[in-house]
Amino acid sequence: MAQIIDGKKISTQIKDEVKEQVAALKQKGIDVTLAVIQIGKDPASTVYVGNKKKACEYVGIRSLAYELPEETTEEKLLELIRELNDRTDVNGILVQLPLPEHIDEQAVIHAISPLKDVDAFHPVNVGKIMIGDYDFLPCTPAGIMELIASTGVDISGKQCVVIGRSNIVGKPMAMLLLQKNGTVTICHSRTKNLKELAASADILVVAIGKPKFVTADMVKEGAIVIDVGINRMEDGKLCGDVDFDSVEPKAGYITPVPGGVGPMTIAMLMKNTLHAAKLQHNLA
Repeated sequence: MAQIIDGKKISTQIKDEVKEQVAALKQKGIDVTLAVIQIGKDPASTVYVGNKKKACEYVGIRSLAYELPEETTEEKLLELIRELNDRTDVNGILVQLPLPEHIDEQAVIHAISPLKDVDAFHPVNVGKIMIGDYDFLPCTPAGIMELIASTGVDISGKQCVVIGRSNIVGKPMAMLLLQKNGTVTICHSRTKNLKELAASADILVVAIGKPKFVTADMVKEGAIVIDVGINRMEDGKLCGDVDFDSVEPKAGYITPVPGGVGPMTIAMLMKNTLHAAKLQHNLA
């Protein structure tokens, strides 16, 4: 039986630390501020943005919400980003993805100042992660590293397998595991012997976007299994990319869905926004 890694509990500890530091900055006359931009009414995005606002409220970060209509032009959005880049009272800027088809996602990511890029998607921040000299980490991989750390297992020398190669999770995840001296394999839809590779992992991170994709025969006895997926089943229930019921008896540690990686992503966003404020006031 695996030990459940409680993302809710760990994320609350991180938010409580951020809350203390935000209060300390307030005493110095510094208000920490995050600007969140959402285009259109994508239901999942609306839920995420709502959760971000709640987290800001909890830790004492001022949140500015820009909820723009679906038909907002790319130029209008870039204009707003430029304005927020120039504002000294705004520390972090986050544009909720995905964007409507008529807006170029890359142009938007490039437009955000690397110093205010609390998602760590800007090419400058991505490059800094590659060389291990970074200011910000993408929130989901950073949260996963905290979850792995909570197990007390040392990553050094372990076989680490990441299923998924997205710029948001898979690629930066592999880099962070590598920086901790893990031996890292990245698998994806074209990987030939995916099942065997997954089954060799001491640490398995699954971010493939397919419900219950990883089954017990793909998991090594005693492995740490981190499930990044959030999928809604026909009955309305949420499930991950890992078949929890079959994998849980075999794994050493496992994250649940919901309540695993999800809360950590938002906690790390709060941490990044605080760090951005410190950097901008030469306090980091």
